[in-house]
Amino acid sequence: MDTRQETRDRLLDAAEALFLEHGYDGTSSRMITGAAAANLAAVNYHFGDKAGLFQAMLARRLDALHAERLAQLDQDEAEARGRALSCERILAALFMPALALARDPHRGGRDFLRLLGRAYVDPSAELRAFLSERYAPTIARFKDAFGHALPGIERQELSWRLHFTMGALAYTLAGADAWKLIAALNPGANGSRAHDDERLLHRLAPFLIAGLQAPLPDLGGERAPASVTDPAPPPKAKVAGAPSRASSRLHRGVAP
Repeated sequence: MDTRQETRDRLLDAAEALFLEHGYDGTSSRMITGAAAANLAAVNYHFGDKAGLFQAMLARRLDALHAERLAQLDQDEAEARGRALSCERILAALFMPALALARDPHRGGRDFLRLLGRAYVDPSAELRAFLSERYAPTIARFKDAFGHALPGIERQELSWRLHFTMGALAYTLAGADAWKLIAALNPGANGSRAHDDERLLHRLAPFLIAGLQAPLPDLGGERAPASVTDPAPPPKAKVAGAPSRASSRLHRGVAP
């Protein structure tokens, strides 16, 4: 006879698999309970409703990711002793923990990357609100770190640039060809996974940093993305410093 925990885990696993295939709105509670071999009342018993089930499904994967990202950022900032971190180090703290979780089959494996990408592009306003509220502290910490690294960029403009940066990261991590891309960076070699991950970040970081540091044209009254906006006036025309060359050596010690 199944225990309550086993039923709960089957519901979470089924919700994750169906979410990856159909998205939030395309997945019903009946579909989930059918895949999990559970009765319909089990969703309400364990999670309250479908929204609660999906929130628990996302949190069991994403909570660990955000905790590891913040832990790495804490360590980097402690080592910097008040100095601004380089953009490369901040990107590493965002990027490398995601690859680490994706390499662990007990924490989602490769489907974790697909889940990560699907979660942040799903059109459900309910899911977006949950993700925005639950992980607001992580977003704020990284935004502050980038603000310290890029003092010449006004905060509202930085919101736009981080919005685009996170989109590029999500696509790189969650794309169907992500692992083929990683393998292609070091063909025929027997390097460590950490080395492969670092090589991928070496290729991605200069592209992202060039966007973060690009000169700002006069955008008039453009507003920042709603998900990361600040209560600040529209940015005035201002030119940040020219893009600097990415560091040839990424921060070590971010275990994949």
